[in-house]
Amino acid sequence: MSETISGQDSGTIAEGASVDAAEVARFAALAETWWDPNGKMAPIHKFNPARLGYIRDRLVAHFGRDPQSIRPLTDLRLLDVGCGGGLLAEPMRRLGAAVVAIDAARTNIEVARAHAAESGLEIDYRHTTVEALAEANEQFDVVLSMEVVEHVADVGAYIGACAAVLKPGGAMILATLNRTPKAFALAIVGAEYLLRWLPRGTHDWRKFVKPSELGRHLREHGLTIEDLTGLAYNPLNDKWTTAPRDLDVNYMAFATKPLP
Repeated sequence: MSETISGQDSGTIAEGASVDAAEVARFAALAETWWDPNGKMAPIHKFNPARLGYIRDRLVAHFGRDPQSIRPLTDLRLLDVGCGGGLLAEPMRRLGAAVVAIDAARTNIEVARAHAAESGLEIDYRHTTVEALAEANEQFDVVLSMEVVEHVADVGAYIGACAAVLKPGGAMILATLNRTPKAFALAIVGAEYLLRWLPRGTHDWRKFVKPSELGRHLREHGLTIEDLTGLAYNPLNDKWTTAPRDLDVNYMAFATKPLP
C-alpha cells in the first residue's frame, strides 16, 4: 500500500481497494488545467456554483447553522474525497470548515496545495485514499464525494470507506452520473465528442451509477438518503441549476449517518 495520511507524498498514485489507476492517471494528466475556467475543466467551473449552493444549503439546514452567516460551517471537520485541484475544498474552507482534501493523484495535490497557498487558505491536502483514512480511524462531520463514484474500481468498497470515516450524526454529499440513455447522449456523445467540453474518454457510461444502486450501497453501510437532486444545463444562459425532478444525467445525493 502506498497511501499516506501525514500529508507526505509517497508515489504518483495512492493505492486503495476502490482506486482505478487508469482513471487516476487520466485526471493526473490534466492537473495543470484545474484552475483555468476556459480550459479542459471549464464544465466543472460552470456547474460549481450550483453544487456549492446545494452543499451549503443542505449542511446549514442539517447542522442548524445560521443561513445568513458568512462562515456557517465553522467548527465542522470536512473531508473532500477526490479533491482534484481544490475547486470544492477552497470554498468549503472559506465557509469556515476545517478541510482535509485527498486525492489519489499526487500531481493534483501539488496543484491544489500551490493554489491554496497563493490564496492564503489553510487546507490539509493529502496524497492518500479514503480507505487509508478509514484504517487510521479518522472521523469527519461531513464527507464530500463529488464526481468520484463513476471513476472508482469498486463502488461498494468506496462507499463503505466513506461511511466509515463519517461521524454519527454527520452528513455525506455525493454527485455522480445516472446510467441512462440520456446520460450517454449528453455526458459522453455531447460533452466529449460534439461540444468537446471534456477530453474524450473522460467517462465510461458502464460505470455510471443509478440512484437505486447508490441508495443500496449507502443503506448497506448504515446511511439514510435524505434528498436526491439533479443538475440541469440551460444552453440559453449557459448556466447550471439544481433540478430536483430531473435525475436523468447529473444528480446529487444527500445522506446522513444516524446517531447511536
